[in-house]
Amino acid sequence: MHQYIERASGTVVTEQLLGDRMVRLLYDRVRENSTALFRLLTSQWSSAVLGAVNFDRPLLDSTAFAAQCGIDLSDCLEPPHHLTTARALFERKIRYETCRPMPEDPAAVVSPADARVLVGSLQQQSLVFLKDKFFSVDELLGKQEWLERFYDGDVALFRLTPDKYHYNHTPVAGRVTDHYDVGGSYHSCNPAAIVREVTPFSKNKRVVTIIDTDVEQGSQVGVVAMIEVVALMIGDIVQAYSRHGYDEPLGLQQGMFLEKGRPKSLYRPGSSTDILLFEPGRIRFCDDLLQNQHRCDVTSRFSQGFGRPLVETDIRVRSLLAAAAR
Repeated sequence: MHQYIERASGTVVTEQLLGDRMVRLLYDRVRENSTALFRLLTSQWSSAVLGAVNFDRPLLDSTAFAAQCGIDLSDCLEPPHHLTTARALFERKIRYETCRPMPEDPAAVVSPADARVLVGSLQQQSLVFLKDKFFSVDELLGKQEWLERFYDGDVALFRLTPDKYHYNHTPVAGRVTDHYDVGGSYHSCNPAAIVREVTPFSKNKRVVTIIDTDVEQGSQVGVVAMIEVVALMIGDIVQAYSRHGYDEPLGLQQGMFLEKGRPKSLYRPGSSTDILLFEPGRIRFCDDLLQNQHRCDVTSRFSQGFGRPLVETDIRVRSLLAAAAR
């Protein structure tokens, strides 16, 4: 069993993990008994095949399928009868300016996704040390030149489940100082897989965007790294930054200024992960997110795997994640 906390109400929710039996089989028996088969099943080819089988078949009743998955169709820009496959549902566009309101504070850092979040520190002596098991900073960033910026900084991990809205939005305002791809595998982001596979996010294919917010009209929270990580059944990460709605999407380029809260990229369907890295002392995470993680009345596979309470909070895109440190 795996549970998380619904942020708005504080309710403890038991998550129905899609494909849980398959993931547990893959990361227990297959991983231990056949290294070659395990590598094949976590490859780009296998991920694409699984994605096509699970997401491209026509739906007989998209409304019923959405209800079964817990998708709120009232948020969508398109009518339900236009969403004829699971892929179309999971790549849906929403009226984010009204149904995902954003704090007015220019220095606020907001969630980049509808996701389940863990927040913490890269300092080993901290109460919430989120490194070495989830990822290795050296491997994760893929470039040595950015390591010094984020050692002993702060980190937020966002786990997108297959039913979630799959657009990522910009968490801060600032200028792109670097943007690059890092090759890798397609490990699942199911909690059981994360606990069993050491530093999976450092091994998966990912896109890294470095944003300098200490510029004119920026969020003034230092340099921020946004890492978008593929997972099992994620075919691609499409960069699609739009200044107005979803109109005229652009690929990211060095020197481009990003407004906060705008669509930045799209995950092809499945489960996936966003990671935000912050420089030391530049932000403070919201108290409720920190407090939720230590609750002992919630059954979390992360708590079981890491030997201490470690509980996710369900958070909505563009909602408050952190504030600039004063």
